[in-house]
Amino acid sequence: MKNEPWRGIFPIVITPFTTAGTLDEAGLGRIVRFCIEAGAAGLVGPANASEFATLSDGERRRWLEIVAGEVGGQVPVVASITSGHALPAVELGRFAQALRAAGVMSMPPHVLHPDPEGCYAYYQTLDSALEIPICIQNYHGPIGTPMSGGLLARICRELKQAQYIKEETLPEPRQISATLKAVGDQCRGIFGGQGGIYLLDEYRRGAVGNMPGCHTTDALVDLWGLLEGGEKAKAREVFNRLLPLFSFERLYGVGVYKEILHRRGVINSTFQRAPGGGLDEYDRQELDEIMKDVESLFRI
Repeated sequence: MKNEPWRGIFPIVITPFTTAGTLDEAGLGRIVRFCIEAGAAGLVGPANASEFATLSDGERRRWLEIVAGEVGGQVPVVASITSGHALPAVELGRFAQALRAAGVMSMPPHVLHPDPEGCYAYYQTLDSALEIPICIQNYHGPIGTPMSGGLLARICRELKQAQYIKEETLPEPRQISATLKAVGDQCRGIFGGQGGIYLLDEYRRGAVGNMPGCHTTDALVDLWGLLEGGEKAKAREVFNRLLPLFSFERLYGVGVYKEILHRRGVINSTFQRAPGGGLDEYDRQELDEIMKDVESLFRI
């Protein structure tokens, strides 16, 4: 599994909290089992959808221990190590490497927003310190530091462990095409993000997978399978049924992910540390209507 190329749906594992706001370790284990049963090709986090910026250093390490332990080598684990500086990112990356993570993913420092040379130096430091693949996360602001196709190509060409890219700058599908053209065979694959809302277009343009939230993993795995099987019309039918949910998620993000996981019996609490405070009464009513057309796509 270590050298097999990453391909397919690699969901971002959300971080469940208790009603008191503490890390729900049992709930995190249940989410991992849910994703594996749903057919996830790999698991990623703690990333943006995992509310990583709200976690302490100790919580991020404990998060990775739980996820890696629960996975037990069944699928690749890609540890998100975005930090305010290269040195703590290296520490977290080495910790993940010791847990036998298949790779790491990182944006450039999300507070400092370095210039292009600073971005290169950041990944160069990671590359020198780690022995597992690096997935470069190219994300839009304000949390991300968008990088040009030329810079991404240079990083992939010159740094041995820089092997994958998660492209999320806008407009994302066009950026995937531009980035693929720039990096060529210097990169093992480009993943899309944005919750899968551009999945069909990404696939057409050559993306090797998507890293969405984990709440609809089974539906997205099945959608990906239709694309891989050449069933374009059926894939479009399923995608169109999911579109209202994708659109709703653009508004409320983590709040929707947690509400659906709660409804599906995976987590006990929808508490979130990220700003927004979850869904209100009318949001839930709208989600009720959206889910009527989506729930039959769930297998578990």
